[in-house]
Amino acid sequence: MTVAGRFARVLVAIVVLAGASIEGRAQLDVSNNTVCLGCHDNAAFTVPRPDGEARSLHVDAEKFAASVHGKMQFTCVTCHARIAQLPHKKSSMTPAEWRRSIPDLCGNCHADKRAAYEKSVHGDEVIWKNNARAAVCSDCHRPHEVERPSTDAGKLHITENCGNCHADSLKSYTQTYHGQINRLGYAHTAKCFNCHGSHNIQRTRDPESRVHPDNRVKTCQQCHADATKGFLTFEPHATTNDFGRYPIVWIAYKFMIGLLAGTFAFFWTHTALWFYREYKERKERKNRKVVRTEELLGNKGRYYRRWPWAWRLAHLLFALCLMTLALTGMSLLFPTSPWAPVVIRMLGGPELAGLIHRTAAVTFATIFFGHLVYVAIFLARNIRTFDWFGPHSLVPSLQDIKDIFAMFKWFFGQAPRPDFDRWTYWEKFDYWAPFWGVTIIGSSGVMLWFPEFTAAFLPGWVFNVATILHGEEAVLAVGFLFTVHFFNNHFRPDKFPLDVVMFTGAMPLDEFRHEHAVEYKRLVETGQLDKYIVDAPSQPMTLASTILGFTLIAAGLTLLVLVFIGFIGAVGAA
Repeated sequence: MTVAGRFARVLVAIVVLAGASIEGRAQLDVSNNTVCLGCHDNAAFTVPRPDGEARSLHVDAEKFAASVHGKMQFTCVTCHARIAQLPHKKSSMTPAEWRRSIPDLCGNCHADKRAAYEKSVHGDEVIWKNNARAAVCSDCHRPHEVERPSTDAGKLHITENCGNCHADSLKSYTQTYHGQINRLGYAHTAKCFNCHGSHNIQRTRDPESRVHPDNRVKTCQQCHADATKGFLTFEPHATTNDFGRYPIVWIAYKFMIGLLAGTFAFFWTHTALWFYREYKERKERKNRKVVRTEELLGNKGRYYRRWPWAWRLAHLLFALCLMTLALTGMSLLFPTSPWAPVVIRMLGGPELAGLIHRTAAVTFATIFFGHLVYVAIFLARNIRTFDWFGPHSLVPSLQDIKDIFAMFKWFFGQAPRPDFDRWTYWEKFDYWAPFWGVTIIGSSGVMLWFPEFTAAFLPGWVFNVATILHGEEAVLAVGFLFTVHFFNNHFRPDKFPLDVVMFTGAMPLDEFRHEHAVEYKRLVETGQLDKYIVDAPSQPMTLASTILGFTLIAAGLTLLVLVFIGFIGAVGAA
C-alpha cells in the first residue's frame, strides 16, 4: 500500500465520519472495505487491553486483498456482521465470547468443517466446555491473511501456527527430518495436520486419533505407502534432553557429543602444540622453510613423485563431493540458521538440494568402494609378500605409537623432531577416518533414504538415532577436515599457505627429505630414489593447482564458519 493510497483511505474515513456527525446521524454503508481500512490499515492502530497491554487492530490491506477472502471480494462485515454503521460502537461481547463465536461464524460458509471441528479436541473445549483459550479457526488460519490450505504457503503457515499453542511440540518437530525440511520451505512432507488431522483432530490417546497406535501405520502410509509396523516406534517429537521419555535418543546424542568433544580436544591440542613448536623453531632459525611458496611458479630443483594421477583425481572428487554434501546437508541440519534458507534457495529449493546431496553421496561412495576393490585386488596379488606392518602399509603399527610419543616430546622441547617413513601417523589417521565416517554417515543415510525398507527389519526408533548419527558425524567430519586436516597439510608454518602436492603429484626433493627422512634414506641406500625423481611440474600445472587449492581451502573455511554458526545456534536452542 502506497503512502498516497493510505492517505486517501484515511481522508475518506475522516470525510465520511465528519459528514455523519454534521448531519446528526451515525449510519454509513460499511460494505465498502475502503471505509473500514481507512482506520484499520494503520499499523499503529491499537486499543488498550484490560491488562494494560496494547491490542493491535491493524489489518494489512495488501495482505487481505491477496488472501482467499480478499480475492473473493469478501467485505469486512461478511465476518464482522455486528458492525452495521460507522462510527461503530464498542462490541458488547467480551474477548472470550468473541473467540467462542468464531467457529459458528466461520461455519456459515464452512459447515462441513464446523461439523468436524465440533467433534474434535479443540471443538470439545471451545463449544462444549466454553474454554476460550483452546484453538479456534483464526488461530490456525490467519483471519485477515488466510490462504488456501492446499498451497505451500498455507501449509507452512498452519504448521507454524500450531506452535503458538504447542511450542514444545513444534520445537521437537523441527529436530526431525520432517520439521527440518519444512523449515526450509518444503511443504510436501509430514506436518502437524498430516499426522494429527486438522478439523477433526483428537487427543493422541483417543482410539479415533490418527496417531493412536492402532491407526499410526495407516497414517504413515499416506506418505510411505509401504510403511510397516516398524514405523510405530518412530518418535516424531523425540528430544535429545529427555532421558526419561527418550533414553535411546539421549544416549545416542550424548555419545556423539562426547565423540566430538574428545576428538577435537585431542587433535586441536595436537594442532596448537605443533604450531607453537614449529613456529618457535622457525623463529629461532632451527628449522628452514621447506615449502617455498614464493618460488612455486619457478619450479626449481628436483621433484619426488608421491601421488599417481588416479589417487589425485580420487582425492579431488572426494573433496568436491564432501563439500557438496556439507553444504546441502548442513543446510538441512541447521534450518533455523540465517544462512540455511539462502543456500537452499540458491540451490533451487529443498527438493533439488536433496537430489544434489544424494548424487554427491552416491559419487562419494562409488569412489570409496572402488578404492576398496583396487586394494583387494592388490592384496590378492601380493598376499604372500606384502608386509602388513611395513613402511608401505597404511595399517597402524607400533612405530606409529612411538612416533606419537616422540612428536609430543618434540612439542614440549624434550627431543628433536622425529623422522618419519612413507606414511606418518596423521596421514594414516586421515586414511582410516573415512572408514568410520562412511560406516556411520553412509549407513544412517541409507536408512533415512529408504525408510520403508529399513522399517521392514528394524524398529522405528532407529530413524531417530540415525538422524542424530548422520548429522553429528557430519559435523565431526567437517570440523576435523577443515581445521586439523587443513593445518596438517597447509596451515602449519612449514606448509603455509598451501601445499599443492596433492594436485601436482610431486614435491620438491628437499621437502621430501625433510618430511619423510626414513623413506628417503632407505631409497638412497637401496638405489631406488631415481625411480621416483621426475621433472618439476610445469608452470601452467602449478598455477592451476595453486588456484584450485586456494579455491578449495576458501570453500572449506566458508563451510566451517557456516557450520560453526549453525552448531552454536542449535546448542543454544536445545
